Amino acid sequence: MAVTEPVTGETFGGTRGAQEGILRRQSARESRARTYARALPIVPVRARGLTIEGADGRRYLDCLSGAGTLALGHNHPVVLEAIRKVLDSGAPLSVLDLATPVKDAFVTELFRTLPPGLADHARVQFCGPAGTDAVEAAFKLVRAATGRTGILAFTGAYHGMTTGALAASGGADDVRVARLPYPQDYRCPFGVGGTRGAELAARWTETVLDDPKSGVPLPAGMILEPVQGEGGVIPAPDDWLRRMRRLTADRSVPLIADEIQTGVGRTGAFWAVEHSGVTPDVMVLSKAIGGSLPLAVVVYREDLDVWEPGAHAGTFRGNQLAMAAGTATLAHVRENALAERAGLLGARMLSQLRRLQDDFACVGDVRGRGLMIGVELVDPEGEGPRGETDDHARETGAQGGRDAVAAARSGAESTAQTGWDGAPRHGPGPAAPELASAVQRACLERGLIVELGGRHAGVVRLLPPLTITDEQADAVLDRLADAVAAVARDPAAHGHVARRRRPEGRREPDD
Repeated sequence: MAVTEPVTGETFGGTRGAQEGILRRQSARESRARTYARALPIVPVRARGLTIEGADGRRYLDCLSGAGTLALGHNHPVVLEAIRKVLDSGAPLSVLDLATPVKDAFVTELFRTLPPGLADHARVQFCGPAGTDAVEAAFKLVRAATGRTGILAFTGAYHGMTTGALAASGGADDVRVARLPYPQDYRCPFGVGGTRGAELAARWTETVLDDPKSGVPLPAGMILEPVQGEGGVIPAPDDWLRRMRRLTADRSVPLIADEIQTGVGRTGAFWAVEHSGVTPDVMVLSKAIGGSLPLAVVVYREDLDVWEPGAHAGTFRGNQLAMAAGTATLAHVRENALAERAGLLGARMLSQLRRLQDDFACVGDVRGRGLMIGVELVDPEGEGPRGETDDHARETGAQGGRDAVAAARSGAESTAQTGWDGAPRHGPGPAAPELASAVQRACLERGLIVELGGRHAGVVRLLPPLTITDEQADAVLDRLADAVAAVARDPAAHGHVARRRRPEGRREPDD
């Protein structure tokens, strides 16, 4: 049976009419703040692994995975078994911060996975159930430990939706945190990209820290994502991350790694900081560590543990079901080398997706690390950041900037446009969020669930579970490519000109 065919009979008494009724009632009764429900008008009633079944009987391949929460996919047997074991044992389900065998097992397994240099001298703080709670706790921790108040964060960051976490995120309205440039190739803030762009970003950070007139006092901490997720799937160059580690260590500024979405094998290492060999002072963890259930923790160096009893708490920090599910998930990922598989499979998927850049002018960039993948949609006929890059090249006389502009204008590849990961880069086109949204809808029509992200919501994101098979990965790639082709073939319907580049000898899909 094809994954998009209707299933005969009713599901939970469900029909297409029943699904439409549920969606109407949701629209009438739930907050306008809802997000995924607007772009994904489905009513999930059953799920297993990569597959979700809707109330109308349709099946979908889920590459949203609870925004990266489902490392093992939906309802993995080892997770269900761990939850049932706790339920059947009669153990308490919520215990605040009391010690329990379930919590002891979780902490033991978590510490077994931590980066070298941290596990032997670490403390763990259970806080509220969401990642944003862990970020708030981390900020309080470093402020208490250092006696300082400021926080350094990066453009494009996303750390959560509570006040302090939002202040450190890229979309903050009331700026209370010093912003630093995050290196990226496709939309480099300095117009050069690659190694040179990362070096300039690092030098800017060093200047902010050391210039007595920078307007930024020595901060309580620096927070960064090893791969920016909501910011558009932008991996940090390893050398740059090591540079941030040296800069902060030399100045006694705690480095906070936000591994909420990148952790538990997602990027090809158990923790994304391991790619660079960096050991942060603090790690904020959530999403996958709860095995699909709400759980968040802060792990940090023991010398930062200056809190008084009750200095930070949370009613639901003793979620026993989440700890049991989390232990099972962490152990399964570790024992089955799923991080390594994510790295290999993700590299193959990236390689295949980069062919879309040759086929479609509206595909500006394909990037990612492991099974954290982004496809950026652009308006190939519009004028945008290229003019800014040209201005930068003229004003600074940077040969790399001139080469980047020349490559962008000619469509040719240049060594100046080779990114930190060795992949060729072209000059950026204007973001096209309408096209990205159209691709997301086209994917849903084809039975594929994807997320949008990036600065202008112009990046189609893939976050499949680590358990995705090779066959399923091929199906995901086929459906995404078909969705991009469908949108590109009908640009007028989406308000853009998205012309297909047709290399000699290549057939059109409908030839």
